[in-house]
Amino acid sequence: MAVGIGRRQFMSALGSVAATWPLAARAQQPVMPVIGLLNSISPEAAETRMNAFRRGLGEGGFVQGRNVAFEFRWANGKYDLLPALAADLVARKVDVIFASGGPPATLAAAAATNTIPIVFISGVNPVTAGIAKSFNHPAGNATGFMLFTVAGWTKRLELAAQIAEKDSAVGVLLNPKNPKADPSVEEMQQAAQAQGRKLAFVSASTTGEIEMGLESLANARVGAAIISPDPFFVEQTALIVTRALQHKLPIVCEWSDEAKAGGLMSYGIDLLDDYHQAGVYTARLLKGERPSDLPIVQPTKFEFVINLKTAKALGLTIRPTLLAIADEVIE
Repeated sequence: MAVGIGRRQFMSALGSVAATWPLAARAQQPVMPVIGLLNSISPEAAETRMNAFRRGLGEGGFVQGRNVAFEFRWANGKYDLLPALAADLVARKVDVIFASGGPPATLAAAAATNTIPIVFISGVNPVTAGIAKSFNHPAGNATGFMLFTVAGWTKRLELAAQIAEKDSAVGVLLNPKNPKADPSVEEMQQAAQAQGRKLAFVSASTTGEIEMGLESLANARVGAAIISPDPFFVEQTALIVTRALQHKLPIVCEWSDEAKAGGLMSYGIDLLDDYHQAGVYTARLLKGERPSDLPIVQPTKFEFVINLKTAKALGLTIRPTLLAIADEVIE
């Protein structure tokens, strides 16, 4: 009898222990860190860039779905949504925020938190914007990669001037809802004055305004137009290059993707390399490094792309001196 009672007691105890095994196993599993991805553009427009980010993250030992989770927040070119999207990521208590797609995402993330580490890719100057104390020692919770420089914009102006008639103005397409995407208008004017050129500015923040703006520049007979490296304009690359060709308007862009899509020329940084390095930075933060110890990287490498197919469609002949210095010529 005693043996029977002991067995029942043993089985009951064993069942109680077994019932706790799933809970114990879950308690022992490490919590997967979460990266909040705040982007001004759409998943489709950012796909190639995000793949570069994943590669950098993988080099640091983190693979999406295996040992790190992603929380995506896309603004799809609607910048006014970004503050709420950033606040949502903060409420979600993500471990790192990766803010990309231009200044609006960076500024929204920085305004939403001063504790969660932020890695940004943006044209905003983080020091003048109050996000960091300095480039070498950010001192706050944000670090990353600054994309645009006055020198880069000045080079695009030089390229536009080389394909425009001597006395013609150069057009500039700007998004008034993203004033920090370029050097200031004053800096643009100073660069143009140094080159003896006049600038014709048009503003656009909708597809309809893009169409009207490009038509306005064509009617004004500008020699060429510079397209601001604005995230919304990236979303509308197909529209911009199509309308520019219809109006026989040569355009100079920031990103090589825009030249490959039909823009005449592009001059700007290697954006995919910056996304790759942003992935590396994010992995370092997940491992415990502080953003204040990671210097903000400024652009040093630029790509120059010429689309000869577009030049032919526009009836333009590109000078051999330009072709000789191009990093890529699309024929």
